[in-house]
Amino acid sequence: MLPEPTHRAPGQAPVIVHQPAPIQPVQAAPVVAVQPGHIPTVQTIVLPDGRAVTGYAVNPVQPEPVAVKPIVSRAAVNVALGGVGFLAVCGGLLLLTTFVAALAALIQQLIILAAVVFGGWIAVQVLGASRGGSTVNIRKAVFKRNHFHG
Repeated sequence: MLPEPTHRAPGQAPVIVHQPAPIQPVQAAPVVAVQPGHIPTVQTIVLPDGRAVTGYAVNPVQPEPVAVKPIVSRAAVNVALGGVGFLAVCGGLLLLTTFVAALAALIQQLIILAAVVFGGWIAVQVLGASRGGSTVNIRKAVFKRNHFHG
């Protein structure tokens, strides 16, 4: 159990100090000699002058297999992939600009259509034949059958 701190502000949590635990030493595993799985054979060779040489047979060192080079170099593949990516980006930008131009043309045509329809409606209201003349108030001006009165 930890002692209660004596100096602390009201409502403040007590300060708890953690002490590190010492690390126990680890016993190393003993080294055990391991016998080889098979015992190599002993060979005796008689030299041409009559001396005999006895020893273990040594297998010749095999060289590492040579890695097969790819038919196409990696640099060429990287350049080709970069070119394909560049063409894809260019095509996407071309489609984007085409889409923006078509959208702008559509908005322009809708504005023109609205102006024509609204202008036609105004013309029908001003110039239409009904009870001797129609009166339309537009911005505090009065149109009465081709006559402007301010």
